[in-house]
Amino acid sequence: MKKLLTLGVLLAAWTTAFACTNFLVGKDASADGSTIISYAADSYSFYGYLHFSPAADYPKGAMREIINWDNGKPLGAIPQVPHTYSVVGNTNEHQLTVGETTWGGREELWDTVGIDYGSLIYIALERCKTAREAIECVTSLVRDYGYASEGETFSFGDPNEVWMMDLIGKGPGEKGAVWVATRIPDDCIAAHANQARTQGIPAPTRAAAKKAKKTGVVDMGDVIYSADIIQFARRKGLFTGKDSEFSFQKTFNPYDFSGLLACEARVWSFYRHFSDDMDRYLPFASGQTYFATGGKDAGEAMPLYIRPNHKVAVQEVKDCMRDQYEGTPLDITQGAASGPWHSKLRYGGLKFELDSVAYWYQRPTATQQTAWSFVSQMRGDKPAGIFWFGVDDAATNVYVPMYSCITEVPECMRKGNGDLYTYSPTSAWWAFNLVANKAYEKYERILPEIRMLQSAWDDRFNAQVDALDREAAMLSDADARKLLTNYSCRQAQEVVQEWKDLYIYLITKYIDGQERKVENGQFVRNAYGQPEMPNRPAFPETFLRTIAPEILHE
Repeated sequence: MKKLLTLGVLLAAWTTAFACTNFLVGKDASADGSTIISYAADSYSFYGYLHFSPAADYPKGAMREIINWDNGKPLGAIPQVPHTYSVVGNTNEHQLTVGETTWGGREELWDTVGIDYGSLIYIALERCKTAREAIECVTSLVRDYGYASEGETFSFGDPNEVWMMDLIGKGPGEKGAVWVATRIPDDCIAAHANQARTQGIPAPTRAAAKKAKKTGVVDMGDVIYSADIIQFARRKGLFTGKDSEFSFQKTFNPYDFSGLLACEARVWSFYRHFSDDMDRYLPFASGQTYFATGGKDAGEAMPLYIRPNHKVAVQEVKDCMRDQYEGTPLDITQGAASGPWHSKLRYGGLKFELDSVAYWYQRPTATQQTAWSFVSQMRGDKPAGIFWFGVDDAATNVYVPMYSCITEVPECMRKGNGDLYTYSPTSAWWAFNLVANKAYEKYERILPEIRMLQSAWDDRFNAQVDALDREAAMLSDADARKLLTNYSCRQAQEVVQEWKDLYIYLITKYIDGQERKVENGQFVRNAYGQPEMPNRPAFPETFLRTIAPEILHE
């Protein structure tokens, strides 16, 4: 594997960021019967805050403005519906959750006219109660107004179902999109990470084909797709085989080295936590087979979903969001590029060129440019879902429980409390960034200290959930909302204060390359009250051997 990662390869152009990861868990695959969707918003241009819009009523003729989620560009307006639901982050009061990952795909199918992918997410959350409703909402809006984004995979979930949908527009001058939505079986898990994942589609039955002539949609129950998808691909010269040979992924987002190593590898890493049969997919997910065949063959592709070897706990999904490929050949914290203290931080992006050769770093799920991430726990037996929300790098964050019914969000996570250029001492994003960036300096030694506190908060929240559910169940709807709102806001503020204190502690302990002595959580002083002489740890031996040839010696 080390040889693979240092060999140069010729790659197709990639114009979008390697951003976002989604994990999906069906209700019979989860430990508590909930459905689960996770999402990481990974972009250097995003600021981490918790979106909130209260339920609202609108008069006839009201319009909803469309603002491009990525760059703030106004895209127009569409008629508003009479009533919208309350939205907290990427979930709503009915526990519907929507996530996404961008994969680009065929550039000739991109457009800037219509509704962008981010706006589609929040419109669906404002207007829909279920995953199926959200799929219909998104595809109808794109059909009517156009699609102003690149290729995208969406996750839709409610307390009963989780769905994955691959979608790409039809290009400038042609409204609509081609898409395939697949329901993930209740006893299975799935994932997507900036690479289209749908392969073939089932041929329509006679009844489905007849209905599709009126609706433009083939509904096969657990698979729904645009009726013209194969016809469109043929018209654009993207597919020439038999209908039975059609693959959405191969047609609209063909594999290249970056789509494997930087994208499918994250899916592989998630699956390997819950399957004993994933090692055979490493040559595919790492791009090794693709490289060895000169791009002619990517190897055996991973399935769209798998049946896990045990019931998946919500905490395990949080842990997977913090994954850095530890213990695998792709471990981002190992190798010369990780420096003396095994940092995951890389400079200049995922790719660099040297002597006309292209090199690529690994891209794990937990990455420094994450603005925010969540693990949405949709619970059919509870009046409210839990939207576990964290900001910045998931490897060093804390997922704080935000209930789907809350009526306000914590001050530390509100939009407008700081931004990428404006430091705010009350901002969660800034507090977690300060700690994470301190950790990158001496990752091997500082990360374990952060993980201890992170685990303590995880355990605390996990232990409090059941008692809080019981208390809320005894109250009126209004009082339960008040209870859960106060709890969510208070816990977020306490976590942020502890992370601010942690930053001061880390600065004090690890200043100037030293390590000040600590016992029982307190800095050590001598018998006269003065600070003890600090430790001055040398570089690890492996790094010393690397630099020794350049150092003067006796």
